[in-house]
Amino acid sequence: MARAPVLAAGGIVLRQAETPLVAIVRLRKRDEWVLPKGKLDSGETPRAAAEREVNEETGHDVAVHEFLGTLVYESRGGSKVVHFWRMEAGPEPVRKLMRDVKAVEWLPLSDAVERLSRGYERAFLENVGPIALAATIATPSGTSIEHMSEPARVEPIREVRDQRSLVQKLRDWFRRTA
Repeated sequence: MARAPVLAAGGIVLRQAETPLVAIVRLRKRDEWVLPKGKLDSGETPRAAAEREVNEETGHDVAVHEFLGTLVYESRGGSKVVHFWRMEAGPEPVRKLMRDVKAVEWLPLSDAVERLSRGYERAFLENVGPIALAATIATPSGTSIEHMSEPARVEPIREVRDQRSLVQKLRDWFRRTA
């Protein structure tokens, strides 16, 4: 019988610098460099778990922004499903690192990708890292997309409706493709 996947959450954590920096953490037990993440506590939402885990593993308070994607992989005895958000870290740590974490490094994206120990995390960060960096540039530090002010003027979008029936649209499509 297959076991239910383990649910976890984490962040692609950025810190402002001349070249934005990405947080990776070194696990004490396996001496591996990984993205900050961890399992959900009972009743905890993935977003709340992501914020808590990143705070515990990096020592930094973070602003949580948009969802970046999900990484699924096999770990000891089953599948692990990890949801990631883009996060921005405060300038200084606010707490000590949790016991399981030996160190935190803040590296430019390409160096962070290279340093990660697990191939699936390297591939994930290589794909979503540029998206996270672009979003950081597009939104002022400390402002989430959800909380940005509305534009001063909103242009109405005129709805254009194709008046043909679904059957007629299908007939037209078949004629074009035949």
